Amino acid sequence: MKRVLTIAGALLSCLVMNAQKYQNGLVDKTVAVLGGEVILISDIENEVQQMRAGGQNVDQRMRCELLQGMMESKLFLMQSRLDSLTVNSDMVDNNLNQRIDYLRTQLGGDEEMEKYFGKPLYKLRQEWRKVLEEQSLTEQERYQVAGDIPEVTPYDVKQYLASTDPEDLPVIPVKYQLSQICIYPDREAAKMAVKERLLSLRERIIGGERFATLARLYSEDPGSARRGGELGMASKSIFWPAFSDAAMALRPGTISQIVETPDGFHIIEVIEKRGDMFNARHILLKPQYTAEDREKAFGRLDSLRTDILAEEIPFELAARFFSEDLASRTNGGQMADPATGSSYYEIDQLKPADYAAIKDLKPGEISEPVESLDNEGYEQGRSGNLVYKIIRVDKIVPAHTATFENDYTQIQERVMGIKQTEAVNQFLEEKIKDTYIVIDPMFAQCDFSREIWNTRK
Repeated sequence: MKRVLTIAGALLSCLVMNAQKYQNGLVDKTVAVLGGEVILISDIENEVQQMRAGGQNVDQRMRCELLQGMMESKLFLMQSRLDSLTVNSDMVDNNLNQRIDYLRTQLGGDEEMEKYFGKPLYKLRQEWRKVLEEQSLTEQERYQVAGDIPEVTPYDVKQYLASTDPEDLPVIPVKYQLSQICIYPDREAAKMAVKERLLSLRERIIGGERFATLARLYSEDPGSARRGGELGMASKSIFWPAFSDAAMALRPGTISQIVETPDGFHIIEVIEKRGDMFNARHILLKPQYTAEDREKAFGRLDSLRTDILAEEIPFELAARFFSEDLASRTNGGQMADPATGSSYYEIDQLKPADYAAIKDLKPGEISEPVESLDNEGYEQGRSGNLVYKIIRVDKIVPAHTATFENDYTQIQERVMGIKQTEAVNQFLEEKIKDTYIVIDPMFAQCDFSREIWNTRK
């Protein structure tokens, strides 16, 4: 028998309230019970507050999704305790600091964050740490459930292929195997030129011109340039370390020396500092390359291309001797995806300039010289540095329906994913059936995506 929990009339309408209203005396309550675990309305609203702080819109449907996710997490949490799993403290600390730094930056500092959530920072840390510790245990248990399935064998793969309608089999997109010879422009000369420009701007500011005016005119950071270079109050952790270190060392109103980061070169003026947060202006300039750089590099590449096509030098040997891309030249120019290490690229994995250069080529053909980008800073989400290159198409694998002979690894991964999903679903269904569960009538209108939850309302 389901236990109906009483609720004040005002609380029924609190699902659309904002953070401040929730903190002004409205009564908290239990909205779901799972065995010995409970979910409070405040648990859901705390998540809503954080989502809104990040600019997301939250409606009733989203709250239903949050509740379902929390209920499933509680089932994994209960099992993790039975399995005596332990919290990954380092991961919790890292995630907690990232969450706080993000929200401090979004909301404008510690005081603003405390005002928004209606709680002191130490209390928020305590609450969020508890949530993240539970998440750590939940994720470990979910991974353990998914990882307990037997290894997928060739027999499993053949069974999947035999039992699946051909129209439902995965389609392997066209893939390219490519090699390249790269030449960089004169980066040192470009760096010197950009530093001279920044030094000139710095002297003008020290001479009395307004930093904000020059930032609007010259900064190459479009987001801050229109605000006079102002970045807004933010945690130092969200910036490149060299930038943060320089800013934190400045007194408000003073101008930094030139600071180099992976984004380019900066001069910085700190407006305000609060603990490990600061608000600063900056002017960003990036190295610029001339038409002469391009013509010189294209000339060298065109000459190499001519010699390779005339069979005066093999492409692989030319790459080892002349290419300036260290990652590919040791392999005779063969390119590899930095994310996967694979030498095969799907179209959406190629840089736009690279694909434009090779899309009409056949295997063995070499592109004309092209201006593109390298992979430097890939892990940090950067697009890379300017580079000039010629590209040879080594192999093209046409788009096709997956087969055992040609695509075993991809099909094996598909079967593994299916079995892991089945294992997780089976775990949840068994736990839902065997666990005392009560969901408050205020969530009766939820259409949960996992149908078994709808039977427990």
